[in-house]
Amino acid sequence: MASTMEVLANHIKCFGEGDLNGILSDYAPAAVLFTPDGPLKGANAIRPFFRAMIAEFGKPGTAFSMKQQFVEGDYAYVLWTAETADNVYEFATDTLVVRNGKIVAQSFAGLITPKS
Repeated sequence: MASTMEVLANHIKCFGEGDLNGILSDYAPAAVLFTPDGPLKGANAIRPFFRAMIAEFGKPGTAFSMKQQFVEGDYAYVLWTAETADNVYEFATDTLVVRNGKIVAQSFAGLITPKS
């Protein structure tokens, strides 16, 4: 069974590689992803969120910077900034709850300014 740190590392690696199936494999079947637009429950609901993020972050000129990363037991927290062709992420955070080697809950929030 993967540790919280291992799950977080895989999650970040898969996102950086644009590996949607790898990202989704980190989630438990009944996982919930809390977003500013509301909760997404289960892989089928989470898939479009990450498909859109991968498309945006895969565009040329994207810059990403990890500012903080903490793991404490079943909990992980990351603070990051980024600039894509579409948006400036002045700051963004993800908090994950990992149980039995899978993400059971995650929250995402950030200050995102559209470029257009």
